[in-house]
Amino acid sequence: MSDIGAGSPPQSPPQARTVRGAVRGAVERGVAVFRGIPYAAAPVGVRRFRAPEPPEPWAGVRDAVAYGPTAPKRPYAPPLDRLLPDPRVPGEEWLNLNVWTPSTEAVGLPVLVWIHGGSLLHGSSAVPVYDGSAFARDGVVLVSVNYRLGVEGFGVFPDAPANRGLLDQLAALEWVRDNIAAFGGDPGRVTVAGESAGAVCVAALLAVERSAGLFHRAVLQSGAPTALAPKAARGTTELIAGRLGVPATAAALAAVDPDALLTAQTEVTSGGNPLTGRNSFQIVVDGELLTRDPAEALRAGAAAGIDLLMGANTEEYRLWFVPGGLMERIGRLKLRLALLKFRVPNATARTYRANRPDATPGELLGALATDLLLRVPLNRLADARAGAGASTYVYEFGWPSPVQRLGACHALELGFVFDTLAHPDTMALTGPDAPQEVADAMHRAWVDFAAAGDPGWPSWDASRPVRFFGAGGAPAVVLAPRETELRGWEPYRKKR
Repeated sequence: MSDIGAGSPPQSPPQARTVRGAVRGAVERGVAVFRGIPYAAAPVGVRRFRAPEPPEPWAGVRDAVAYGPTAPKRPYAPPLDRLLPDPRVPGEEWLNLNVWTPSTEAVGLPVLVWIHGGSLLHGSSAVPVYDGSAFARDGVVLVSVNYRLGVEGFGVFPDAPANRGLLDQLAALEWVRDNIAAFGGDPGRVTVAGESAGAVCVAALLAVERSAGLFHRAVLQSGAPTALAPKAARGTTELIAGRLGVPATAAALAAVDPDALLTAQTEVTSGGNPLTGRNSFQIVVDGELLTRDPAEALRAGAAAGIDLLMGANTEEYRLWFVPGGLMERIGRLKLRLALLKFRVPNATARTYRANRPDATPGELLGALATDLLLRVPLNRLADARAGAGASTYVYEFGWPSPVQRLGACHALELGFVFDTLAHPDTMALTGPDAPQEVADAMHRAWVDFAAAGDPGWPSWDASRPVRFFGAGGAPAVVLAPRETELRGWEPYRKKR
């Protein structure tokens, strides 16, 4: 990331007026930055477990130079905590956002709203990898959002609305609609983007009627549309309440010490990973906000007018399989049991083995799980949208990290998209020598998509073009990659 503005004279702190009051930011690397702006009232006290409510207006000019409080969470468990730094900012006003803009005097700039990942348990907009300076440098207003996590945001109760974290995100998008013009952005040119659980949230937002008009393009990075029925999703909430010895209601958990609640949540959700399974929090088809499974809704034509950019990393699984030694612990028996558990067609498994003659059982399971949970549903969604009103673009990120043999693992692409390779927290995953030229290409594609809806390669059609970002020269478009493997999931899809 370049040091824009180095050596230039000091500039006056930028100001902007929101509908709730004026804010004062800072100039950093030649762009205006505003941090910690509340888009909803603190969800504590009587507001806990309720839908977000507007913040109180303030008099005068509010300083907006420091990241706002992060939602209650615990760090990633070792060894992931060293690879995925996750800062915590104390305080109660968790529902806040940050804005990077070329200038508050600008007019009509494209806007990209970032929804962080973290399994709906971790992460925040304060993660340094998500610094929006490069987007602002290149003419895009970047907004990053905090939302409620874990049981606070996604616990399922009989006496509270479901999907509170998703409601938070909608409130943030409504804030963008009502306020972003004061920061130089165009509320009619908004792209919403997310990675991992953030992408799952974006997919759900695409299927929510209330989101109509709040954004016009969307990006899904390493996350596919998915949701559960309330009964299936309620299990994690019940386990947490059971550990605390209270009923699984919002009223009962609201009376529990917040630190004790976090401890119980961590105990219930620890172990396993997104590929092998664990107790987790999920988006819920609640019949009110979300009336239909997002995958079904999108394949049936929901959000057909929204341009969509989506994709995955070549070796997503290695983030969970490699650092803790799980890769070596998966032998032939565990592989066989996993294939039975996930009902993988025998012919499909044979195809993957034939295409990877030197792969270990752990590598085979990882490749199968990555495709089952990500690549197959994303390709299926792209197929369903082919020929619809808007364009669909598919990418794959394949540059292999040298850190701990992680390869092209989950979350690795983030520093390239945000052009933050120089930050030490990014280097925890990429190492110190990640190729800037790949970041230049990937970041430019996201900028161009946000600005004009075209990242620079052909949209999805019957030829299935995929843009690869990886080592060894300029990005290349490959038609129908791994077609024999992906076609092998057809019997599975029909059963599902």
